[in-house]
Amino acid sequence: MIRMLLIAAAPLALLALPAGIARSEHVVPLPQPTLDVAPTPASQTAVFAGGCFWGVEAVFRQLKGVRTVTAGYAGGTAADASYAKVSTERTGHAEAVRITYDPAQVRYGTLLRVFFAIAHDPTQVGGQGPDRGPSYRSAIFPQSPDQMRVARAYMAQIAPAFRKPLTTRIEQGRFFPAEPYHQRFFDRNPTHPYIVAWDKPKVAALRTGLPMLVR
Repeated sequence: MIRMLLIAAAPLALLALPAGIARSEHVVPLPQPTLDVAPTPASQTAVFAGGCFWGVEAVFRQLKGVRTVTAGYAGGTAADASYAKVSTERTGHAEAVRITYDPAQVRYGTLLRVFFAIAHDPTQVGGQGPDRGPSYRSAIFPQSPDQMRVARAYMAQIAPAFRKPLTTRIEQGRFFPAEPYHQRFFDRNPTHPYIVAWDKPKVAALRTGLPMLVR
């Protein structure tokens, strides 16, 4: 996998990055959902898969009202929920994040907006960015019937804003936390070549394009 190669040869990979790649990300101008999940006194949970979980986790950690973000695997079984097994692309998992948030501060619909507008490319087929394979697919794992209804409605609402068809799936399946070394990888490895090339631009674009949502 490309990320493992970058870990093994970080200095060489850093020198080989295409010029200007760190300025390539932008925020797709998307509206707020016309339908949203009703707020509750208790925290709510969302699970999204949008390619490498390092960057997706980092983006959602920036948002007001988000309490925790956990990198992990969704869509397969507990027995196969490890990085080594998921990387074989035979387990059915997607790299995903579980977001616990305060619905009084940020709604599910806003999380969807960030997911589609900046966290990943929902039109890419067969992976995300440099990572290829079904574990890097675009998917939403609704945690309630209301979330499923809102996710489907929002996808229909925003589809015309993209030049290509959305590839995002609505799926079912449990979430399993990833290994500790994957948690907060962005924060702990700010000079990692993959983070510099693919993830820092997303966080920067979020802060520039949607500053009202950032803590």
